[in-house]
Amino acid sequence: MRRPVLLVIAHGSRDPRHAATVHALVRRVRSLRPGLRVETGFLDFTVPSVPGVLESLAAEGVRDVVALPLLLTRAFHAKADIPAVLAKAPARLRVRQADVLGPSPLLLAALERRLYEAGLTPADTSSTGVVLASAGSTDPEAIAVIAAIAREWRHTGWCAVRPAFASASLPRTEDAVRELRALGCERVAVAPYVLAPGFLPDRIARGAAAADVLADVLGPAPEVARVLLERYDAARTPELAAVGALGA
Repeated sequence: MRRPVLLVIAHGSRDPRHAATVHALVRRVRSLRPGLRVETGFLDFTVPSVPGVLESLAAEGVRDVVALPLLLTRAFHAKADIPAVLAKAPARLRVRQADVLGPSPLLLAALERRLYEAGLTPADTSSTGVVLASAGSTDPEAIAVIAAIAREWRHTGWCAVRPAFASASLPRTEDAVRELRALGCERVAVAPYVLAPGFLPDRIARGAAAADVLADVLGPAPEVARVLLERYDAARTPELAAVGALGA
């Protein structure tokens, strides 16, 4: 049985670093699962567009697609924008929307990877306060998820972990840095909980000016690529169960 095509749906940005990072992540996914066809579509600013990719797949005779939102929380894009675009897919396509990437223990591992790459070591954790800096959202569910991740991460041994947001919500990154200083953390690190560079990640970086360490965005970290494949497999679960039942 032919596996569904994995369509990774990214937001898009005028910043060329965004698309370059998305494509690097997709290449990592392909390397982890040779033989799986992985395509990329963008909601805005960047080509190819999601509708364009869907039309091309249908024209080729593809029947099944798993559409995976390249998002860390279930906010407006996952709940409204992407379903609206997918609803207009060609009738011959069967499109299933996979879940967003977060939360996941693998993403916490990717965050720590980036912090260690920026100069921290595991021996530094107990004396380091971390700002978990996300893009921000007006969606209460998304904000609650970020706060829950920060609480969970704190229990792994960091001095303290505080959430921060680049837009829509408070506190800002610079405010969280000051709070961790006031708590007495020996050093403060900022971990951007974002997938690719762009306007809001740049705002996070500016807010991290008074921190000791600024990690890179998650980007094509191997853990992120593994989460994409986990979400793809989960979206295929009913199909795989049906095949198993037929073979029983």
